Amino acid sequence: MRPARALIDLQALRHNYQLARELSGAKALAVIKADAYGHGALRCAQALEGEADGFAVACIEEALQLRAAGIKAPVLLLEGFFEAGELALIAEQDLWCVVHSLWQLEAIEQATLTRPITVWLKLDSGMHRVGLHPKDYQGAYQRLLASGKVTRIVLMSHFARADELDSPASNAQVAVFDAARQGLSAEISLRNSPAVLGWPQVPSDWVRPGIMLYGATPFEVAQAQAQRLQPVMTLESRVISVRELPAGEPVGYGATFVSPRPTRVGVVAMGYADGYPRLAPTGTPVLVAGKRSQLIGRVSMDMLCIDLTDVPEAGLGSPVELWGKHVLASDVAIQAGTIPYQIFCNLRRVPLVYSGG
Repeated sequence: MRPARALIDLQALRHNYQLARELSGAKALAVIKADAYGHGALRCAQALEGEADGFAVACIEEALQLRAAGIKAPVLLLEGFFEAGELALIAEQDLWCVVHSLWQLEAIEQATLTRPITVWLKLDSGMHRVGLHPKDYQGAYQRLLASGKVTRIVLMSHFARADELDSPASNAQVAVFDAARQGLSAEISLRNSPAVLGWPQVPSDWVRPGIMLYGATPFEVAQAQAQRLQPVMTLESRVISVRELPAGEPVGYGATFVSPRPTRVGVVAMGYADGYPRLAPTGTPVLVAGKRSQLIGRVSMDMLCIDLTDVPEAGLGSPVELWGKHVLASDVAIQAGTIPYQIFCNLRRVPLVYSGG
């Protein structure tokens, strides 16, 4: 069997969820959209169900998979509904729903529901992606209350730059949010992962930890609380071929790497078809036989090459950690010019192997 696999440590997942609770002092929705950022939504939800205050997904399709698997905890649809016809299912399945547009508000007013629903009313406080304009916010709140279709409203917004610890943008968004909700009596939710870790002064009755659940930092700089996270995924494989090259020999497509010295090259069963970033350059860290080394040459579809010259004990069959507890996913992402969110979500083809469940 091909040796590439992703080990998922569910105990680390629970640790990171508990850290979000500890740091925020608030209720926490575990964000498990996009198949729990590639970690497997069902298994992650099952691992957290005993302690999570609820879950958050992108859309109703993801929520229905959880309900079909017997997950009874609250599930919030972060993008709300895309068609008015979904409202019947939202009520039937007892899902919570974000409302971010006036057309969604109008659809709720016109709907015939079997039970009232919980709405998270989203304000555009400055990200300018989705959310109600501040001038419409109070009116939307009152209309939802008057509709008779809503049993509870949580007021929410989303930060655009909370991962920039020195940016004034987040405080500016809080000011817009506070002004828009003046006089409204409801719970609030502002803090995502970077805000949980790095913005303790921001009030929230509910927090929405996402990337931090999976043990990756949202920051590009060292941050004290992020260092307490435990990586959940270890992407690993093995060396499947070894060759000795003299100085001056190219390795891989395009000859982007030429050996500067006699070089021992290990070929690893891992490539961009597995989700490993193709743009990870020579020098991207790996761990082979328990020692740190690096990629050399371009990442191929099914294979990549690593430098074994200074790891003489490594050879055919040696284990390789591509990211995990020793090689951080965030370090790989930075080398590849991307973010850990993307490399987790791009994972495919490799089996997920769970422990600590």
